[in-house]
Amino acid sequence: MSRTAQRHLLTIDDLGVEGVQRILRLTDSFVEVSERRIPKVPVLRGRTVAWLFYEDSTRTRLSFETAAKRLSADSMNFSVGSSAVNKGESLRDTVQTIEAMGVDAIVVRHKSAGAPKQITQWLDASVINAGDGWHAHPTQALLDCYTLRARLGGIDGRRIAIVGDIKHSRVARSNIAAFTALGAEVVLVAPPTLLPPSLVPFDVTVSHSIDEVIGEVDVVYLLRMQLERMHEALVPSLREYTATYGLTAARARRLGPDTVVMHPGPMNRGVEVAADVPQMPNAVVTDQVRNGVAVRMAVLFDLLATEADPVFGDDGEETDA
Repeated sequence: MSRTAQRHLLTIDDLGVEGVQRILRLTDSFVEVSERRIPKVPVLRGRTVAWLFYEDSTRTRLSFETAAKRLSADSMNFSVGSSAVNKGESLRDTVQTIEAMGVDAIVVRHKSAGAPKQITQWLDASVINAGDGWHAHPTQALLDCYTLRARLGGIDGRRIAIVGDIKHSRVARSNIAAFTALGAEVVLVAPPTLLPPSLVPFDVTVSHSIDEVIGEVDVVYLLRMQLERMHEALVPSLREYTATYGLTAARARRLGPDTVVMHPGPMNRGVEVAADVPQMPNAVVTDQVRNGVAVRMAVLFDLLATEADPVFGDDGEETDA
């Protein structure tokens, strides 16, 4: 039996407030593990995790792979570029082939919204959404929540501005759900062309001027322009976008001394953020990457560990569960 009833992680809504808080508490333990001389524990020994990435990824994929290794899980790497997908194999046949080789979880990134959820209908293995189209990226939101909790002491009552290409951003959608669930006030800052078609599902306010909000928020969360998802010109030019919505050096100087600057990466320096801003003391971009490993360790543990598994003691020593 799993420690929780959770079998998959597709969206933040799958976790709810209690689930988000549970993952954040678990992450505290895995941060401690990651700081050990040998950052490895045997809690998922004998489990196998497969990576199924139909879109490019650096941070998310390496973070999940590192997390699995630190939990002593085996991994199965799938490369779309050298697979039977290039011969026309369907998503269903691909994932069922992988499951037949013996896996306990599949971490999926796909360009189509809803693909991870569809995969859950075909498999018994746990499915973790590592990003699907514009839809969701729950582990990014969890690591962002953890990073803010570590920096600010909590999220409840904080005012968070999410700035940029919100229309095409799965990160924005998951972060809105996570931040508001934990009691934050979220303001979306973007031109009308870069906002979702409907804001009805979101408990947010909207501003079309970063200058109106920059001195009144606790967090500025920047998003890149996702040009690969755009099929029309949604801003006059990148230069004009930067002038109107970018966190330039001049705007950065107007931030409060404790205002946190975040970015999920990859950054387009000189577009949504000035080149030197990520090196400012109140920027936590590197912390987000570092915390991503511990958060994904917590997610894998939450989904795959059982009551019979060993728990982790000091320096990776097994103890009785």
